[in-house]
Amino acid sequence: MPPSASSRGSSSGPTPLWHPESLAGRLPFLRRRAALTAATRDFFTSRGFTEVETPCLVPVPGMEVHLHAFRSEYVPHLGAGERRVMWLRTSPELALKRLLVAGAGPVFELARVWRNGEASPRHAPEFTMLEWYAPGLGLAGLMDQTEDFVRAVCPPVVAHAGVATALTLPFERLTMAEAFARWCGGLDILGTVTPEGAGDSAALRGAAAAIGTPPREGEGWEDLFFRLLLERVEPQLGRDRATFLTHWPTPQAALARRDPADPRAALRFELFAAGLELANAFDELTDPAEQRARFIADVAERRARYGAEGWDVDEDFLAALEHGMPAGSGIALGFDRLAMLASGARGIGDVLWLPSLP
Repeated sequence: MPPSASSRGSSSGPTPLWHPESLAGRLPFLRRRAALTAATRDFFTSRGFTEVETPCLVPVPGMEVHLHAFRSEYVPHLGAGERRVMWLRTSPELALKRLLVAGAGPVFELARVWRNGEASPRHAPEFTMLEWYAPGLGLAGLMDQTEDFVRAVCPPVVAHAGVATALTLPFERLTMAEAFARWCGGLDILGTVTPEGAGDSAALRGAAAAIGTPPREGEGWEDLFFRLLLERVEPQLGRDRATFLTHWPTPQAALARRDPADPRAALRFELFAAGLELANAFDELTDPAEQRARFIADVAERRARYGAEGWDVDEDFLAALEHGMPAGSGIALGFDRLAMLASGARGIGDVLWLPSLP
């Protein structure tokens, strides 16, 4: 959080966040956030989306391997129910997809979510995620819709940390293969993925060494992929114009379906503007057998990396997929980061009414 938005020192210590002086420094950004919230609701409701609310306290907070959740516990009241571990959700994704199965149609949620251990000028452990899901819409159509939304609610030019992006320019659509070839010395990232969709660690280690990025001891496909992405690719994205980074290697498919034209790639994109990652989107996987296999692998990977503490496969979600989820696409957009761009805030603390971490 920048000095203007945080407590200022005095002889009696820092200024509390509830102090009028502290709020005054954030108020211009917060008023812009309120306008952004209203514009967001207008945008989606005018296009036939229904705003919904889904539970924050859940038995499975999300299936992402590297996200850490806040743990809680349900204690039976007057003998009702059983004592059980619960979690604060890391995303409303699994709940919103259940609503698609139920027939809710196009939906969106301004969802409060929690991710343990995340705190920086761009991260907060408690933040707001805007997610929307559109049955029948493909990934290209979702990119069109996302571009329309960002342009509708933000000023024509947005900037962060010295990087300015003109939203009036058409958003760039760049595949992961094109990005790695361009900024990683011609490296063929899909050439390091097997036809079955697994990462070939030996192939990527050899390719990385050939472009002057020697692999570190014990570095497997995923770790090396993300090191190349973070060091060489992401710093080039979303600068003069916003960028959709599309068609991720299948080992990073998450809940996206594979590309029928090339099963080594998944129909997934991330959006970057003013050097910030804003959103992550999938052409949704609706095959329950393939999703189960991925979930089982995710649980095993999380336990191998972080120990036994955690959660199991979301069986209720898989049962919903068995019932049948309509084809379509969905996106998770960091609303606080969008508010930073819309308001010109320097850090995420400027656009939070009462940050959970001072």
